[in-house]
Amino acid sequence: MSFLESRIKQVPTGLRKVLYLNWPVIVLLAAVASVGILMLWSIAGGDFEVWARRQSQVFLAGMLLMFAVAMVPIWFWRNMAGVAYLVSFALLVFVEFKGKIGMGAQRWIELGPINLQPSEMMKFALVLLLASYYDWLDTRRISRPLWVLLPVLLTVAPTILVLIQPNLGTSLMLILGGAAVMFAAGVSLWYFAAVLSLAVGAVAGVFMTRGTPWQFLHDYQYRRIDTFLDPAADPLGAGYNIMQAKIALGSGGWSGKGFMQGTQSRLNFLPEKHTDFIFTTLAEEFGFIGAFSLLLLYALIIGFCLVSAMQNRDRFSSLLIIGVAANFFFYLAVNLSMVMGMAPVVGVPLPLLSYGGSAMLVILAGFGLVQSAHVHRPR
Repeated sequence: MSFLESRIKQVPTGLRKVLYLNWPVIVLLAAVASVGILMLWSIAGGDFEVWARRQSQVFLAGMLLMFAVAMVPIWFWRNMAGVAYLVSFALLVFVEFKGKIGMGAQRWIELGPINLQPSEMMKFALVLLLASYYDWLDTRRISRPLWVLLPVLLTVAPTILVLIQPNLGTSLMLILGGAAVMFAAGVSLWYFAAVLSLAVGAVAGVFMTRGTPWQFLHDYQYRRIDTFLDPAADPLGAGYNIMQAKIALGSGGWSGKGFMQGTQSRLNFLPEKHTDFIFTTLAEEFGFIGAFSLLLLYALIIGFCLVSAMQNRDRFSSLLIIGVAANFFFYLAVNLSMVMGMAPVVGVPLPLLSYGGSAMLVILAGFGLVQSAHVHRPR
């Protein structure tokens, strides 16, 4: 035991937990959220009331939620994994019948000033349950077919409900998040190879059923794929968003046009500039340097989480941290691929930057689980 740890042991338990928090991650999360608030202020033309004030309030509430989750012993969250999953699944079912409809999709539950999106909760509830499952499962059984089937079913069931809403982006993230925990737990790579082969076949099936009564996707989702493949084919219609996003990304150059000087966002050429496409506004105003700096902050957050996971000797905690970090990465990767034209537009927000309360609260609660695992790790 180091001298510092011996001194911390003498501090009262409550304060000791605060000292044990992974403070670099907290500082980095605050830095990213601050950039987001700054960009929302800029997009609104210097009016803090339009989007920035509410985003600031949600972030502060999310930070308090993160600290509250972090102070609870990690064994409690392990025991609550099944409950969290069942509650999230029940809310997904509820959305199918009583959910709020917006922009052609039925995804939200109205809770006063906040629209709760249960699919966001499910991302982390699934990680929590799978981490608990593999912590319980004997390592010799991990790759046996029967024991692989259960986590697959646990992943596929909510994915189908989310796909019905429809929400292709979140469905994809649920599959990727579940796969990340299974991979970290040590499931044989042959299963992943088999799933990848099936995925290729499924994609082929999606295109083959287009225009038939039993087509897999909605018409607007097929149009998104068409736009991804050739956005210039309809520059004023389906391809408008991605064409304007590319213009904004390229026009920033190395150092950008300056704070509040972005023409694409200020003159309303860029749709969804405060939500899904907020990264393009940042790139336009702060250029390559600003965009790279933001990506560096994201990389550091993920890096610190992975270091914490590797140092943690508790299997559940380690898998949980990896799962949360993987989900955070998938938010980032899918959104950036989308706005840069490398993937179809699927409506995934940029974590802690895009305007919206539900996603930010759930992400920060997820990092609260990471902090709980870090604070209560075996020493």
